[in-house]
Amino acid sequence: MKYNRWNDSKIDTNLFLQLQDLSTILSDNPDLKFEYRYGSFIDLIDKRVTGSSFWDINSQEKKENGYKSDVFLRTIGTLHYSYLPAMKAYLEEANQSNLPRFAAQLFTLLEDLRLEEIIKENRPGTKKNFVTRTDYLKHYFETQLATNVTKSYPLDELFCLIYLALQADKPDPTFPKANEQQLRQLEKLKPLIYSTFEAKSTNDTAEIAEKIFIQLEEMYKDMINVYFTFPIAHVENYEKNTLFDELTRTDELENDDQEDADDENNEYFDEQFSTWHTENQNSDRKQNFLQFDLEVGTKTGIMGGGARETEDGDQAMGTIQGTSGQSENNDYSETETLEKQGSVEGKQTNKPVYGEENKNAVAIVKKAESPSEEDQLAYQEDVRTIESYKRKLASTIEKALEHKMNAPRKDLVMGRLSKNLLPVVTDENPRIFYKKTEESKDIDAVFTLLVDCSASMYNKMDETKRGIILFHEVLNQLKIPHSIIGFWEDANDVKENYQPNYFHYIHSFTDSFYQNTGARIMQLEPEEDNRDGFSIRVITEELAARREKHKFLLVFSDGEPAAANYDQNGIIDTNVAVSEARKKGIDVIGMFLADGEIDEREDLTMKNIYGNQRLMIPSVDQLPDHFAPLLKKLLLRTI
Repeated sequence: MKYNRWNDSKIDTNLFLQLQDLSTILSDNPDLKFEYRYGSFIDLIDKRVTGSSFWDINSQEKKENGYKSDVFLRTIGTLHYSYLPAMKAYLEEANQSNLPRFAAQLFTLLEDLRLEEIIKENRPGTKKNFVTRTDYLKHYFETQLATNVTKSYPLDELFCLIYLALQADKPDPTFPKANEQQLRQLEKLKPLIYSTFEAKSTNDTAEIAEKIFIQLEEMYKDMINVYFTFPIAHVENYEKNTLFDELTRTDELENDDQEDADDENNEYFDEQFSTWHTENQNSDRKQNFLQFDLEVGTKTGIMGGGARETEDGDQAMGTIQGTSGQSENNDYSETETLEKQGSVEGKQTNKPVYGEENKNAVAIVKKAESPSEEDQLAYQEDVRTIESYKRKLASTIEKALEHKMNAPRKDLVMGRLSKNLLPVVTDENPRIFYKKTEESKDIDAVFTLLVDCSASMYNKMDETKRGIILFHEVLNQLKIPHSIIGFWEDANDVKENYQPNYFHYIHSFTDSFYQNTGARIMQLEPEEDNRDGFSIRVITEELAARREKHKFLLVFSDGEPAAANYDQNGIIDTNVAVSEARKKGIDVIGMFLADGEIDEREDLTMKNIYGNQRLMIPSVDQLPDHFAPLLKKLLLRTI
């Protein structure tokens, strides 16, 4: 767990996934990732679209509409309708001026207003998002205007006036809190400012913004505050006219060499092979062609008079060249079939098995040792403290099983005759028989208890073990297979492409109630970091392979995930891991262990990861009181 009191923002997983989907769908680029950043921009080099952390506010509606409007502006507007050469030229002029910060923010403001109108016209459904955006920003800049007047930031004050003048509801707005100097300057700039509404291109926007900052250069020092970031990162590195062109750009060959072919000593055969048959006749359907772009290769003179420059729309064609002869080895008994080779190759993928955030994570299994005499004594003492919970819980489940076993099966068409013969008169097809066949006492369920062994569990682990012992003792008595696994990431051994994650197997499914080794629970100790999403995915694979009807994964934790390069996306990754497990039929329940009181921040974190299937425990010494009813509920569900 990691808690930074200076940065206490929590990620809303549902909203984040919506924004991620919007980013990839609207940009038509599955590699483009959404990120929360200071400022909204699009970056094709690092393949990301960002939403400004400015929208991390209490109002859920304003937060959603604000972040979505950022995504719309970048993936619909900037990506398709901003002209890169004009932006590059403007930025060069702005950086050479005395007001680079003001110039960059002014351009972003004016260009966003132009793009907003284009987006609303093409996609009317976005209007409500932009209405919320405008209303909130107007209120914000009104507040900032007063602040800048108080702090004597004249250019910041003028920037707020420019925004409010552009978004005013009436032709001649008044600003009684502003300084007279800035108001006079605003009046001089109004013809230029209002010409923004007539801008048809990025060139027009750049021309207006440049005229404004040139007029102010000699009169003001640069702005102090940053309200908007430039909409494109690394804009100087792009070569095409728009970012969309950059996405679909085809580069020239990286090498410009050509193979020298000896035509006199080179023998080739030109043969045509027919592959037509009735199953692939395509005369009445649209044709499908393979297209590719070649970036690296050597030009060759074989089978042609010279090399021809390829184009994006070229259809891929292949020419077979080679020789034939007697094979030296006709024994193919040891060779894999094509079908088998294909299945092997199909598994070789660049996509990380356990998610992009865990591509460098490595699972390391650690087996529990034989318990020491000291562990045996400590275990027996804890068993004594939870004996009453164990007895009540086991008794309730056993009675429920007994009732189910003895309850007769009624309303059958054959069997023993029932005493209730009224259906013979009232029903057309009476069912008046019953049977007393006994059902199995076994509960068709399997459990895994995944225990966070991060360093923050230092003062909670001893009490946590009591809850784990209750879990083990009850399931052991009911003969229900279960495993108990502690997990952590060893921060000391983390390297650039190596993140060791340990899985401490205290009990496995095979020995959970066949051996009297409960004292091994005492070996659980606080260690280092916790990469929850990776750990849940690894254990999900084990549970998914089980044949039991009901599968439960209980995760003991004391807060959000925290590991190497996992801080911001850890909650999102864990939420996705939980969703994937539930889709496989596994019930995942998060169990939060607090330090005496549960605050709203902690509850929101667990909700963002586990949704409503979470158990919030105020203090670890109350763990048995909260854990026993949950275990009872889950067990009764399986009967």
